Amino acid sequence: MPRSAASRPLSQAKLKTLERAAKAAADHSYSPYSEFRVGAAILTASGETFSGCNVENASYGLCNCAERTAIFTAAAAGHRQIRCVVVYTPTTKATAPCGACRQVIYEFGPTARVVSVCDSKDRLDTDINALLPGAFGPADLA
Repeated sequence: MPRSAASRPLSQAKLKTLERAAKAAADHSYSPYSEFRVGAAILTASGETFSGCNVENASYGLCNCAERTAIFTAAAAGHRQIRCVVVYTPTTKATAPCGACRQVIYEFGPTARVVSVCDSKDRLDTDINALLPGAFGPADLA
């Protein structure tokens, strides 16, 4: 049985490219309240890369995380499947995506690889099913 696009392994070069894109996206963060600049880069099933940063708002509930910004940008460009999400945080310990981001990642990449990197050598390299076990998704609505 052929592997899905999401389950094909990524080359180290491609992963490094995504890591650089995620870190660069953090430079565009709008985070005047928390000053916690986060960047994300995603790889779509067709091989395109999209990045995003967190965007805060004085009404905190209206903030948007970097992961969702990247995914929504890809969706706005017509992409519906993602293979990998790389998240950069300016910390010494890798930070996993929040619950809302995990749900959105699952929606567009139910087998997506999730990699979190930071300012140290610490990293998290897993998949969305490990981060969101028993996820609710489109198949549950059928």
